[in-house]
Amino acid sequence: MIPAPFDYVRADSVDDAIARLREDPEGKLLAGGHSLLPAMKLRLARPSTLIDIGRLRDLAYIREDGDRVAIGALTRHHDVATSELLRQACPIVAHAASVVGDPQVRHVGTIGGSCAHGDPAGDLPSVLLALEAEFVARGPSGERTIPASGFFTSLFETALAPDEVLTEIRVPRTSGGWAYLKFNRRAIDWAIVGVAAVRANGGVRVGLTNMGLTPLRATGVEEAIASGADPAAAAARADEGTAPPADAFASDEYRRELAKVLVRRALEQVLA
Repeated sequence: MIPAPFDYVRADSVDDAIARLREDPEGKLLAGGHSLLPAMKLRLARPSTLIDIGRLRDLAYIREDGDRVAIGALTRHHDVATSELLRQACPIVAHAASVVGDPQVRHVGTIGGSCAHGDPAGDLPSVLLALEAEFVARGPSGERTIPASGFFTSLFETALAPDEVLTEIRVPRTSGGWAYLKFNRRAIDWAIVGVAAVRANGGVRVGLTNMGLTPLRATGVEEAIASGADPAAAAARADEGTAPPADAFASDEYRRELAKVLVRRALEQVLA
């Protein structure tokens, strides 16, 4: 399909992008475009203006930040996947980025754009939720930090204000076991279900992909593991509190059972 008419401008700084968002509340930021442009073609998104921030190279970096690793919002998936720092300090993020879409998507799509899009079927949001990452946003009133637990608010919606720009994502260093498993028909497809599991602070945190309107924490699984349950028993609680979609790819019942299988496998890998 053909997108609805729109204007196009290129921002030369974050502050310029913020100013343009304030001028046009119906405007949308364009980073890599691999999430927004397909939605525009289907007319699921109808921005009046595309504000291109894809060339703001000062938002593309991966660097140490104390006990965390800071990732610029415009860092390409390929650069996240191949970062030696992330492979050593927080390998689940590098791995999840390596299985996003296909090489074309990974070389153009950005980690910040993927998260700001708020798609519950995206790979990285559930990983960042399980890691308890932090999101840094800048707007007219300055900079603020949003915990991952409060960032994803509904389907394709986040805690970002209409005139804010996501500038950075901070992930903790991890030293325990981890796993990100997903099931899809083809490598380039969205996950029918995905599971992120990390061992941290003596427990296990589990994030679910495509099991509700937002990425979710599998709190029932986490509680079961903390109580001494084995992976199979804990995984039986994987669908508690979820509302998986039913679509052309899978029914909600199929996703519930698939989540239990993937959670069990992920826990076995993490606890091995």
